[in-house]
Amino acid sequence: MKNIFNGLVVVCLVSLWISPVQAVIIKIATLSPDGTYWMQKMREGAREVAELTDRRVRFKFYPGGVMGDDKAVIRKIRIGQLQGGAVVAGSLSQIFPDIQIYSIPMIFRSLEEVDHVRASIDPLLHDGLNRQRFVVLGIAGGGFAYIMSTKPVRTLNDLHKQKVWVPDNDPMAITVVKNFGVTPIPLSLADVRTGLQTGLIDTIAAPLIGAIQMQWHTQLQYLTDFPLMYIYALLAVDQKIFKRIASEDQKIVYQVMGRVFKDIEAKNRQDNLDGLTVLRNQGIQFLTPSSAALSGWQSASQKTSQLLIRDGKLSHSMVDLLKQHLAEYRTP
Repeated sequence: MKNIFNGLVVVCLVSLWISPVQAVIIKIATLSPDGTYWMQKMREGAREVAELTDRRVRFKFYPGGVMGDDKAVIRKIRIGQLQGGAVVAGSLSQIFPDIQIYSIPMIFRSLEEVDHVRASIDPLLHDGLNRQRFVVLGIAGGGFAYIMSTKPVRTLNDLHKQKVWVPDNDPMAITVVKNFGVTPIPLSLADVRTGLQTGLIDTIAAPLIGAIQMQWHTQLQYLTDFPLMYIYALLAVDQKIFKRIASEDQKIVYQVMGRVFKDIEAKNRQDNLDGLTVLRNQGIQFLTPSSAALSGWQSASQKTSQLLIRDGKLSHSMVDLLKQHLAEYRTP
């Protein structure tokens, strides 16, 4: 009997020793269509993570909006149906308002200014979402959003006559458009093309690559040629699932997916440049506002940033910090 008992103990110990560690599977949803560069790079990163962690960490993707829009994705993360999302920053604004700090209208003059500011503020955004139980694995700029429309828009008065779309989960965008003297029409990203086709909306603001990827540009005739605001997206996962990953594997996930999103951002920048040619070849007319008209846009934008602070959509301290870094960059 003693020998049998000892034998069972040995078998149990051997079984425990050879049992594979249960994999952590992170389900990620996004509106980005399958086959796009975003999806290609995220899948490449997922394969590398699985290989480097001996499949202890794996990603499963749900592209093309099959899990709903960004608002639905965040809700499903909260209830545990998903573990993460590659979403636009605005979709997390109700959880952490300052996540939209870079989208203050007309705050930046160039991408070089964006890079300078992000070097200092990106870590603060990571920390802010971490306090709200999200882990940020990467941030990728989508580029500057431009006003695109079916009728010419050069001045604020022109905009007042338009039916302007805003993302339905983006309180900051709603505030911006209202302060420009327009009643916005909120729609999910998935409904924008249909809205343009039916005439429900006739004006959008989006980065060139977004408008082209989502085929919105096929319904538009004009582009107002100044950057309205900087748009960016991020890969965020539920803190609970991330804590189940061993610390050494966490480092691998951070390293690989962080690099993936840097690659995505670099490609986005090139695609936005190429997008200028695509839109011109499509026959879209580029409209340059006069100096007086541009001054009107800038004045309205400055008032908007004050309203965003007043309404609690951005913190005073974060706005001041951004302006401080901009001043440093602009000082000769």
